[in-house]
Amino acid sequence: MRHILHADFDAFYAAVEQRDNPGLRGKPVVVGGSPEGRGVVASASYEVRRFGVRSAMPMWTALQRCPEVIRVPPRFDRYGEVSRRVMEIFRAITPLVEPLSLDEAYLDVTQSVTPERSPARIAVELKRRVRSELLLTISVGVGVSKSVAKIASDMDKPDGLTVVVPGSEREFLAPLPIESLWGIGPKTAERLHSQGVRSIGDLAAKPEDWFVTRFGRTGPSVRALALGQDDRPVVVERERKSVSAETTLSHDTDDPELLLELVSRLSQRVGSYLERDDIQGKTVKV
Repeated sequence: MRHILHADFDAFYAAVEQRDNPGLRGKPVVVGGSPEGRGVVASASYEVRRFGVRSAMPMWTALQRCPEVIRVPPRFDRYGEVSRRVMEIFRAITPLVEPLSLDEAYLDVTQSVTPERSPARIAVELKRRVRSELLLTISVGVGVSKSVAKIASDMDKPDGLTVVVPGSEREFLAPLPIESLWGIGPKTAERLHSQGVRSIGDLAAKPEDWFVTRFGRTGPSVRALALGQDDRPVVVERERKSVSAETTLSHDTDDPELLLELVSRLSQRVGSYLERDDIQGKTVKV
């Protein structure tokens, strides 16, 4: 039996800014571009989220919802520096670490589990080390698979710890909205809602041929995830074939100024990655 942790930082960019600047602690902080330049929120502290401010929201909207918000320009070099220290802590727990971004990763702790050292105790140890060494908090999900651990890590933010007991995966997933499942985006969710499928339990109850009809080739994998089945390994090293940056908008937009600002910001992030690792690309895709 495998034991997987998904560790995810809480409002990473904003948390780093609040840590580095004590005057920002406990205050509504957003990291992102200027509203005059059609800036977008890259990270929002939990103090400002209660006003409905979220990542990928236009900065002017954030200011409307919370006039007291404090905007901080992003420092991606600083976040990368903190991220490298984070990964060192993760790898001190287990060498089987698969980073997903600067602020989240999968950890396979199967070989570290003993009768005296359960997966939950390892997760507590990980959270303690991050707090004591970096003065930051992470939320951790514990499960027997990557998909279940990732969903669990989002259940009790911020500073959460959710453990899915082996064998209870389907029961854990059943009441959750289908949007919680990997591969179910807004459009797919809307289509499924029209068919009366709203929870992962509703989805899991469908027959195999239904999944093939609705999802095509990916049908079997979607069904397996809905049933809590996921045997994907934690991938420690993979050949790098691309460098990318992305964000998710809270609402679809065709505003050319907003899209231009987004492309500019994401391009600068990719450029900093390339410069840091001293590599070059030959193809650019948007």
